[in-house]
Amino acid sequence: MTTHNGASATPEPEMGPDEIQAVIDRILAKDSASSSSGSQRRFGSGPGGRAQALSDLDEEHTGYDGEQQDREERRALRRVAGLSTELEDVTEVEYRQLRLERVVLAGIWGEGTVDDAENSLRELAALAETAGSEVLDGIIQRRLKPDPGTFLGAGKAEELKNIVMATGADTVVVDSELAPSQRRGLEDIVKVKVIDRTALILDIFAQHAKSREGKAQVELAQLEYLLPRLRGWGDSMSRQAGGQVGGAGAGMGSRGPGETKIELDRRKIRTRMAKLRREIAGMKPARETKRANRRRHEVPSVAIAGYTNAGKSSLLNRLTDAGVLVENALFATLDPTIRRAQTPDGLEFTLADTVGFVRSLPTQLVEAFRSTLEEVADADLILHVVDASHPDPEGQITAVRDVLTEVDARKVPEIVVLNKADAADPFVLERLRQREPRHAIVSARTGQGIEELLELISQSIPRPSVKLTLLVPYQRGDIVSRLHQPDAEILGLEHVEDGTRVDVMVREGLAAELEPFVTHG
Repeated sequence: MTTHNGASATPEPEMGPDEIQAVIDRILAKDSASSSSGSQRRFGSGPGGRAQALSDLDEEHTGYDGEQQDREERRALRRVAGLSTELEDVTEVEYRQLRLERVVLAGIWGEGTVDDAENSLRELAALAETAGSEVLDGIIQRRLKPDPGTFLGAGKAEELKNIVMATGADTVVVDSELAPSQRRGLEDIVKVKVIDRTALILDIFAQHAKSREGKAQVELAQLEYLLPRLRGWGDSMSRQAGGQVGGAGAGMGSRGPGETKIELDRRKIRTRMAKLRREIAGMKPARETKRANRRRHEVPSVAIAGYTNAGKSSLLNRLTDAGVLVENALFATLDPTIRRAQTPDGLEFTLADTVGFVRSLPTQLVEAFRSTLEEVADADLILHVVDASHPDPEGQITAVRDVLTEVDARKVPEIVVLNKADAADPFVLERLRQREPRHAIVSARTGQGIEELLELISQSIPRPSVKLTLLVPYQRGDIVSRLHQPDAEILGLEHVEDGTRVDVMVREGLAAELEPFVTHG
């Protein structure tokens, strides 16, 4: 926590006794966690083990979020705990829903602090809960680099097996991307399914994609991930489809060396990937046409980017009444949403909500969603939304900026929006204010700071820069109507004998069209 000198620091807002006690409790809890040692730490699911990437607020929605019918549709089919997959009574078939996976988490602490490692594992727990799993336990191992055979090492893998057996888990989720050999080696020891962080994120994307383009992008990313990890049971994937045995053949059309089943499957995957790439490329012109139309009318564009569950959709709803799905879950919304908004002085701009980011966002997803992320790279301004109530907001900022660099969006002007100010620690807000010179402190849930944010957007987006004085004849009312469009800003208007005298600020493209009406008198 940053300390301030009494002589030079900005006066802190007064805090009540309850707030001061809460800060003291947080400091004591952090000191207690830092003092613990050992090569392996257990990750509990009690009050201190809450997945901190999820919000603790009781009220999830406001009146600006609309009816949220998409959320009700998404929750129409829920996984339920406590139902066995082995049917003891045939009538259970009528009522059984999807079985809830019971998972144990495993991670490696190689660099950084133990708090960083625990925050990463809590985020993995939030991802697992969003995917529909029940998190039972988790471990963090102190290790400089992963074991090439089993990720954790043979001894720790045996300990993980004992935890899996004791908790009754059926899946292990590893907080890293596993090589195919590491996954097989760990599965051979723990005897349950093992998936990595990348597979978990891809599963969430597959559940939440709604549009045709979003589904195609997610499927492409999944196939790219699956291709080098294709495997089967026993020798089934090494069976050949043709060939001869001794002198006897299998008949016409089946002679020759043949292909193994794994080769056939890989070829099918590559064929499907090629088709998906063509489909995604075919969807691109429609989006580019809409973007070109906005450029032709020179409407400024603002893109909302940020960490997943930072409150991007809530902010969009607050600014535009878009009614976009809002849910206390990671990657709740994937498809971009574009709405028209207005600054306090009447200048219109477009506001685009984009897919959320996360630490170690799979490369396959960045490539598959590159066409969608172009909205960020082509924007005039980025609203970088940060969850100020998160334990590690600086880590979120770094992760988002890494992805923005990958899609060539770091050159775009940026405003850091410190969201969830109503639930954030005042000391953390002050620390972030000192770190980020261009910032706005808001709460999309309560509306705090929204007016100040709109003023900052108004100052940051491109505005008409050419000042003209026009005399428009009364029979050319279409010109005056044209000046009321978003790419012009009327400073003064007066009706005189010869027509309408207008002092106006316009963009360069429109200035050339208005040249016949310019007056220097």
